[in-house]
Amino acid sequence: MGPETRIEVFETATILAACQRLRKPLGAVRLDHYPTIGAFEQALSRLAKLDTIRATAQVGSQGAGLTHQNMEPRGGPSVPDKLSSIEESDRRGLLTLHLALLAVQASFSGLHVVGKMVLEDVPPLALACLRVLFATPVLLLFAARRGAKVPELRWLPKLALLGFLGVFLNQVLFIVGLSYTTPTNAAILMTSVPAFAVGVAALLGLERIGPYRLAGVILAICGALVILDPARFSLGESTLFGNLLILLNCLSFASFLVLQRPILRHLPWQTVIAGAFAFGSLGVLAVGGTTLGQLSAHSLPATTWLGILYIMVFPTALSYLLNSWAIQRSSALLVAAYTTLQPLLTALLSSLFLSEILTWRQGIGFAFIASGLWCVTWRAGRGARRGASLDSPS
Repeated sequence: MGPETRIEVFETATILAACQRLRKPLGAVRLDHYPTIGAFEQALSRLAKLDTIRATAQVGSQGAGLTHQNMEPRGGPSVPDKLSSIEESDRRGLLTLHLALLAVQASFSGLHVVGKMVLEDVPPLALACLRVLFATPVLLLFAARRGAKVPELRWLPKLALLGFLGVFLNQVLFIVGLSYTTPTNAAILMTSVPAFAVGVAALLGLERIGPYRLAGVILAICGALVILDPARFSLGESTLFGNLLILLNCLSFASFLVLQRPILRHLPWQTVIAGAFAFGSLGVLAVGGTTLGQLSAHSLPATTWLGILYIMVFPTALSYLLNSWAIQRSSALLVAAYTTLQPLLTALLSSLFLSEILTWRQGIGFAFIASGLWCVTWRAGRGARRGASLDSPS
């Protein structure tokens, strides 16, 4: 183990700056006090009424650690009461995080079926153009309304890479691939997203892949495959090309999720997703603009326009927005693992609206997926349960 570097920080607002001075990204700091980085940041703002927070940052071969040494109240509620309030806020934040990710996968679950229906009347590249033409100005306006500013020039190439992977490749490959394959094939192949995310994160050293996380991803993938039944997967000549495009789409989307993480430590999540769409939409319009210009909009039936509206709002603008928000507050692997819920949610929606009967496959698959997501988030839950004891003054 190399020599340790110790920095004592007496002002609440400078704790994060201390991590930056140590040249350690915030994600490398073991914040065992809080379930998520977002919860840690919220705790700092809530503790602003305390006179001081004395913190010690240690860096060695094992990474960085941050602990509260003592806290002195300026007035108002006692420190234990304030910390109890923070812990309750952290729990609500964690619940909000999981509900947001659940909403994302619910919207994606309908994309396979609704997208296939829309593609009967709309060319794939034209649909991809419609998605970015709607989502890009909406996301840019949202970022501007939230006070986001144009990032420095050094961030533009990284935002352009995110746009290339997550907007251009992801949307073009998926829509074109879906037109050549079946919704079942697409759903089965989408279970590769968390596996690709683990591989990319481990290869680039952007996420810590512990045994619980790895086991959780494997369990979630197995659960999704139980529901989908891989025996239904088809490899005919008519679907082989589409299957390949969907698989490449999964790789690009997983890379997009993982590569957001280091950028989100420095830029607001609204800026990151809006910037990615600003760059990615240029590529989509470049390859699909001509096709979109040839589309006869007035000849499309009302049901097709409703499908297009659904795709533009939910699986595009809203889902991308919530995913980036969630990555900043948790991890790319958790967001990727949640994609395994798509087949289960599709089965539940079919049961509710199409009177389809749920089978034992859905039950077993749900058990595997729930166990996998619990493993992926185990440390977060452990941090929330231990928060009160760890945060108490020593």
